[in-house]
Amino acid sequence: METVNRKIDWITMLIPFAIVVALMGIFMIAPEQSKSTVDSLRDFFGNTIGIYYPILAIGSVACALYVAMNNRYGSIRLGTTDRPAYSDFKWGTMIFTSTMAADIMFYSLIEWALYGGERHVQDLGGTQAWAETFTLFHWGPLAWGFYVILAVCFGFMMHVRKRDRQRFSEACRPLLGHRVDGFWGKLIDVIAIFAIVCATATTFSLATPLLTKAMGQVFGFQVTTGVTITVLLLICAVYTVTVLFGVKGISRLAQICSYLFFAVLLYFLFLGGETRYIVETGVQSVGNMTQNFIGLATYMDPLRENGFAQNWTVYYWAYWLVWCVATPFFIALISKGRTLRNVVYGTFGWGLAGTYMSFIILGGYGLAQQLKHGVDSIGFIADGGEMYDAILMIFDTLPLPAVALMLLVITMIAFYSTTLDGITYVTSSYSYNHISPDDEPSRRVRAFWSVMLILLPIALLFAQNSLYSLQGVTIIAAFPVGILLILIVISFFKDCNRFTGITHSNKNC
Repeated sequence: METVNRKIDWITMLIPFAIVVALMGIFMIAPEQSKSTVDSLRDFFGNTIGIYYPILAIGSVACALYVAMNNRYGSIRLGTTDRPAYSDFKWGTMIFTSTMAADIMFYSLIEWALYGGERHVQDLGGTQAWAETFTLFHWGPLAWGFYVILAVCFGFMMHVRKRDRQRFSEACRPLLGHRVDGFWGKLIDVIAIFAIVCATATTFSLATPLLTKAMGQVFGFQVTTGVTITVLLLICAVYTVTVLFGVKGISRLAQICSYLFFAVLLYFLFLGGETRYIVETGVQSVGNMTQNFIGLATYMDPLRENGFAQNWTVYYWAYWLVWCVATPFFIALISKGRTLRNVVYGTFGWGLAGTYMSFIILGGYGLAQQLKHGVDSIGFIADGGEMYDAILMIFDTLPLPAVALMLLVITMIAFYSTTLDGITYVTSSYSYNHISPDDEPSRRVRAFWSVMLILLPIALLFAQNSLYSLQGVTIIAAFPVGILLILIVISFFKDCNRFTGITHSNKNC
């Protein structure tokens, strides 16, 4: 333990949590004043300079594709072995399940209904044509592009340059030099950890009410704060046990998650009685998004006629951007033995395949109930109903709804556990002053982060008015993360050019 203590960077570990705890204290003591302040900042970052986020999204995809298509970069192999550390299936399932898989399932069930009530969707052509199109767009290539380009940068840093500090600041070293060893490096790392804590708390707070309400409906108990905390602790127990087994444990849970995920999709697709409608709507939505992709990517509503771009598109890019602190590190870690070209195309392929299957099947079924069978989820939410109850309304239309709900609960708990496994592993590595990509963080450090990441969502249950404010904090936190992304990408190309130049010279010799 003394050896671990000497290796730990306590400043990077504790300052972000101190900031978050202080913010939560302010939210609980003065909820109205803090909400007003955060809303003003959110308006500035999301509305006044909202164009910043789409530019980052488009730029990330462009850079990732440039790396893959340029043989100078794309052929670089991560590590000295030609054999990937994991099979394609294991690698792909870990990419999908360790990202935002639980959020993807949650939004697949109801996001189409949130768009259905938007004026912009109706002006374009209506719910049938555009509700599912926007779900595929907001969870499509531009969103995954953030992960892909940073996974490339971190993979090169870890497996080719073999740096022994797994941090954002270290990824900036080729550009900032020795400055990353001082104040600026600490600032970068504190911002990164703060962002991932906010993102984790927001995503936990998003879907936990659905889990508790689903369990309450199946087993007939009253949903209370205590029940919700119990569910959070159950998730914490599952992912803590798994992460203690390291990447092998995460890989095993990811495979289990993939089987559960397919079971949910097959239940909706074949037992719900809307197979034809789901498939046809999915194909139509993919085609509609592809045909209008450039227009969707650059739409900003300059006259603010409907606010759709600011309320949805900008928010989603910021939300994915905040998650970039941890997920790309994990993708890079498990990509040893692969080329950068394989990382780009593979991450896009596996990520989009899982995401689009979820939105097309789960969202398509709900859309069918809305438009064909009169289950008015859009109107229910517009009248002030909770989206969690709207989801339960949709489940009631399935055969054996209790079985479907329990399958959903088990799958989402497993998904959350896998996602938090990846985050815990990365943040544990982040805590070390020096650690090789081939070394695993101490189990004590991993257990510490497992517990710490669950505390803030529990605190949110006692400060419910601060949830919207925390989402605002997430958007605000994404702004500096975007700046760090730019610095990291520039550093990557600078370091990669230097590496390929040296390699070329050695070959000539």
